[in-house]
Amino acid sequence: MRKSHFKRTLCLLFCLILAISSVACTSQPKVTDGESVAMFKAGTYVGTANAHNGEIKVEVTVDEEAIKEIKILEHNESPGISDPAIERIPQAIIDDQSLAVDTISGATVTSAAIISAVTNALEQADADIDALKVKKEGEETARDTVEETTDVVVIGGGGAGLAAAVSAHQNGAEVILIEKMPRLGGNTILSGGAYNAVDPKRQEAQGIEDSIEKHYTQTYEGGDKLGNTELIKVLVENAYPAIEWLEDLGMKFDDELFTVLGGMWPRAHKPSTPLGTGFIDTYSKYIEENDGIEIILDTEATELMVEDGKVVGVKAKGLKNDMILHANKGVVIATGGFSKNIDMVEENNKDWPSLKDAKSTNHPGATGDGIILAEAVGANFVGMENLQLLPMGDPDTGSLSGNIELSVENRIFVNKDGDRFVDEGERRDVMTKALLEQEDAYMWVVLDHKNYPTPETVNNFNETIEELIEQGRAFKGDTLEELAEKINVDPAKLVKSVEEFNKAVETGGPDAFGRTLFDKKIDTAPFYAGPRIPTVHHTMGGIEINTNAQVVGKDGNIIPGLYAAGEVTGGIHGSNRLGGNALADITVFGRIAGENVAKEK
Repeated sequence: MRKSHFKRTLCLLFCLILAISSVACTSQPKVTDGESVAMFKAGTYVGTANAHNGEIKVEVTVDEEAIKEIKILEHNESPGISDPAIERIPQAIIDDQSLAVDTISGATVTSAAIISAVTNALEQADADIDALKVKKEGEETARDTVEETTDVVVIGGGGAGLAAAVSAHQNGAEVILIEKMPRLGGNTILSGGAYNAVDPKRQEAQGIEDSIEKHYTQTYEGGDKLGNTELIKVLVENAYPAIEWLEDLGMKFDDELFTVLGGMWPRAHKPSTPLGTGFIDTYSKYIEENDGIEIILDTEATELMVEDGKVVGVKAKGLKNDMILHANKGVVIATGGFSKNIDMVEENNKDWPSLKDAKSTNHPGATGDGIILAEAVGANFVGMENLQLLPMGDPDTGSLSGNIELSVENRIFVNKDGDRFVDEGERRDVMTKALLEQEDAYMWVVLDHKNYPTPETVNNFNETIEELIEQGRAFKGDTLEELAEKINVDPAKLVKSVEEFNKAVETGGPDAFGRTLFDKKIDTAPFYAGPRIPTVHHTMGGIEINTNAQVVGKDGNIIPGLYAAGEVTGGIHGSNRLGGNALADITVFGRIAGENVAKEK
């Protein structure tokens, strides 16, 4: 027994010595031949690395023993999306005196680029990079439980959740909104911003004939008549009033409407700010200027609290604390879809080949959390098998960024041979299925100078064509033959595809593929092409709601105190969502959910 105890003591002592020496390696000056040597060559150094949208440049200041300051000098990362990484990564490196810091969810590319740029700077300071890359052991800290009471708890800080929070506040409720990611925005902030609404004033100025009935019919038939007709009516009738609501909050839209991919008609409104940032900035500004809405980031809902059959609050887990949030009136689930939960996608996939290895346009937080929360309290689900793929994913990331098209009417798709293969104004599922039949499921979007008349002209993701060309994500040719050589397609076939398209523009179609949506010919040099692949984009199925955005249970009755809005819900879009209908959906039903939950007693 004594020998065993003695051996254990020696073992523990040895482990302790190893642990101390390991920590010393990452936090103490280097030692050479028994003498202390500086960790760094003191000074200020500039480092660079390639990020998502180009180069990031940092300035790192060190003394002989420590990293003292890190400044981001230049970057082209998307505002809102990259902000958490830009704010947190430099400070984390300084706090830990280590390069082995965790990347930020939702901004992993930017995080990694900052770490690489800092590494580049520290190499110039003669740092021991290998030692700095050793992961620092974190200290276990006790978690406290924080308990708060409010009127309304909103789960999810994307477009639907923020619309619900602002609407609830406007109707007299105090609100706590929790978001599991380190930033607000969800998929909304990543979107191209296209918002469908019948808008007589703007459309008549462009000579566009449209109606609520037409929007309803295209939405209903575009989803194979599987959508809930009452919900569709609420969507199309309230889409424009919701735009007016956003404008009252300070948001601005361009006057010219367009047809977004798979939108079927020119009724898409484009925000005057890039991407979906206009929606998030508008809500954030309201929240900043008005007391009564608390935003808590990095906090994941883990359970809905139920008393006497009514949802009365939320249990959640933050970075440092657990939370119990009591809701006097009710809870709104607005957690988005499940495109990033590959197990849930595969479990529900009925119409597509295996999507196990498919890329997605969605942000990392779109993992179906709200589905799981609602299922635990008896919610009903509809249309879970209805998964939307787009033919417009970036070949490397699956994201929507880098898409060179500005509108449906004046561009074509060609495959690797240079041939057209589908009506480019069709439904999204039709275009994607046609693309999956092409070699490597790979295509080129082809258009001309009229889309990018100036160097400052940007696509729907705030990228200029020259930036995309510089990054190797788009190509330019002064002739179609030159463009064909650069993208490695048959020049004769590309020329023929463009010529046949131009003839259809002259006659008004339909062309050989049945296309009728045309605007201008592709005939003005330079010509441009950008590569695209299929990507998982939207999950049309989810929690069943009624026209008041109340959650419906498996027994057909509403679940008191529980509301839902946005992509977490199902039943609106049927088997296929029209492009441009998602932002209308999240705004309309987010607003309805907020108003109605605020009126709960």
